[in-house]
Amino acid sequence: MAASRNNPSSSLPARVAAFLAARTTGAGRLSVGLSGGCDSVVLLQVLVDLGLGERLDAVHVHHGLSPNAGRWASFCADYCRRLGVACHVEHVDVERHSGHGLEAAARMARYRAFAAITADTLLLGHHQGDQAETLLFNLLRGAGVTAAIPADRRQGRLRILRPLLGVSREEIEAYARAGQLEWIDDESNADTALTRNFLRHEVLTALAGRFPAAERNLAQAAGHFAEADALLGELAAIDWQDAADGEALQLAKMRAMSLPRLKNLLRHRLRQLGWQAPAAARLDEFARQLQSAGPDRHPAISLAEGSMSAGQGRLRWVARG
Repeated sequence: MAASRNNPSSSLPARVAAFLAARTTGAGRLSVGLSGGCDSVVLLQVLVDLGLGERLDAVHVHHGLSPNAGRWASFCADYCRRLGVACHVEHVDVERHSGHGLEAAARMARYRAFAAITADTLLLGHHQGDQAETLLFNLLRGAGVTAAIPADRRQGRLRILRPLLGVSREEIEAYARAGQLEWIDDESNADTALTRNFLRHEVLTALAGRFPAAERNLAQAAGHFAEADALLGELAAIDWQDAADGEALQLAKMRAMSLPRLKNLLRHRLRQLGWQAPAAARLDEFARQLQSAGPDRHPAISLAEGSMSAGQGRLRWVARG
């Protein structure tokens, strides 16, 4: 754990307050995803200092992947107890051999746990550095404008907000040291065998040596991507209204769309469900099959969370049991 004894002033609480004021009404339950790391600890502390404690609880996801996982859960529970905030520890089973990689499998397990919370809004501590890493990671995977982390999105009934997305890692750590906050350092964060750590410690460090503002500029570019993605989301919502038949889509309507518009609609629906979209080439091929398959053909694609399958003139999403 780490701590500090300095106490400089900071604009961080005001920035978080402004972020929330622009997106919430001051009613409804809030929950913070609390890993025990510096970012989520600072976010929870700021929210309590803003007087939101009565509407607030925290959820810690116990992945069981580290020998220290139990200690982290205890730290989070104790920290919340001192703040007077309820803490819910959710144990999850991470599919180690899912074919998606350990990082992705842990993320999917985590978001399944988040989907079960009772709060109206989930607040997460992703920051500017996370945004830059995610943009690089997704671009290298061949993603499009969905490469950015959204500051505000819905997953089913749950609204997910990220108030620190425009804040640098250095600002967050300075705030924690100023407030003498304690946090946990996850030993896996130094393991460059994990893709995101490789991007953080190797790639972004090298880029910063040549382009000092690389992280900030990448995060800014991600913001432009997010704006474009929001517009595409509005278009997809219009297309859904036109082509939907209950919770399914009419194949005849989908065949009348251009291929880019159809792929945009499919990604939109997957995001609504909280499902991970397949790789771009795989989604492209599936969309082509939907548009060209005859009545005796039933294109389907299997995903970690379930399947998309066509039949009887409809495309349906079937979750795994």
